[in-house]
Amino acid sequence: MAGFWGRRSREERERQEAADDDLARRARTALVTADERIRATGDELVFAAAELGDGPTTDLREGLAAVKQHMAEAFHLHQLNHDDIPDTPEELRTRNARIVQLCDWAEDVLDERTAALQERIALVRQAPQILAGVRADVERLRERLPQARETVARLSRHYSAEALQRVRVNADETDQLLDFALHSADVSERRREARRTEEANLALETATEAVRRATTILDGIDDFEIEAMRAQSTLADVVADSRGDLVVARSAPQTPAVTAAAAALESALVALPAPGTPSDPFTALAELSEANAALDAAVAKARERAANPVPSVEHVRHDIDAADRAIGVASGLINGHRGWIGADARTRFAEAQRLRLDIDPLVASEDTRERAQQLARRTAQLAHEALQLAQRDIDSSRPDDDDWGSWGGGQRRGPGGGMGGGMGGGGLLGPVLGGVLLGGLIGDIFD
Repeated sequence: MAGFWGRRSREERERQEAADDDLARRARTALVTADERIRATGDELVFAAAELGDGPTTDLREGLAAVKQHMAEAFHLHQLNHDDIPDTPEELRTRNARIVQLCDWAEDVLDERTAALQERIALVRQAPQILAGVRADVERLRERLPQARETVARLSRHYSAEALQRVRVNADETDQLLDFALHSADVSERRREARRTEEANLALETATEAVRRATTILDGIDDFEIEAMRAQSTLADVVADSRGDLVVARSAPQTPAVTAAAAALESALVALPAPGTPSDPFTALAELSEANAALDAAVAKARERAANPVPSVEHVRHDIDAADRAIGVASGLINGHRGWIGADARTRFAEAQRLRLDIDPLVASEDTRERAQQLARRTAQLAHEALQLAQRDIDSSRPDDDDWGSWGGGQRRGPGGGMGGGMGGGGLLGPVLGGVLLGGLIGDIFD
């Protein structure tokens, strides 16, 4: 048996030594890899600064400085592993794990900072092609301007200025944006020739953004007429539906909500512009749809109320009074016999008290009055159940003969021949003592 445990201990030691050797190799490799990455990133930083300027490369420069500072700690730990002072396996293991951690962190920081610059560096390298694309796009968009102006003129005869402004239909603004794009492209070229790289890149980005906005406006002009025609078609359908809903509403219960919603929908129909008048179909459609939906909701609610009338305040108050009386009766019985009352009765009574607190704020509003009535009835039911359970607990604990009815009036032997119950005070004192005395005190007080 001793040989077995010795062999097992030796195997565990060999596994640990193998793991430590692997960790040491990983630490050495990580140090070399991270150090080479720092050198390469330094070269990349010099190139990026020449391409982009100092501003965009600030994050990479700061990250590289932080990495160098922490890698100094890693090299120091590696030196401690090879100095003349003997180290325990645990010390070597801790240092090597820290070296690996520092090197992994350094790689992650440099990956993150260099990746952020890749897109901007690619933009710089492609600057001549991008500038050529900007000028080509400007010429292509200028060819669309005459047609866009004709479309805007035609739309202005059918739609209001508010409707056209919603989608920024403005051909003149597009012309200004195209001029600005060309100017920015020229500035970018001049700044690049002067080796003012950061300013050149900013002007290039400005030129591409101006072209993008001009394209969006011209596309919006082309799309606006189609969207406006769709809105007008939908508006006609909603008008027809609204007139039918007004007819249906006359046969619904005439509650104040239905009357108000019908009046609002009629006003929205009257407010619609006459045919041929420049209008905003988008706003008209939104307002009419909202009024139509409000009438539908009011009619549905009125019919639901007609099928399920809201209880009157007086009826709800009657149910609340009944709940209060039930709580009062249950409270008197439970509080007067607490020593005999079990968990079920106490739980029902506590729940009834909790629900009672939620009822009163719900009575005033018609929307919540039915809920108030339901809670009142549930409260009364819980109080009745608590009363019944409490009475059951009392009946099951009450002695069967009169020997328990008086203080010191004799002692009743239990089934085993001993003194039954442990409370000589019986009928009146039983619940009192059960509620206030503990353990051996009961036996002591009746000795």
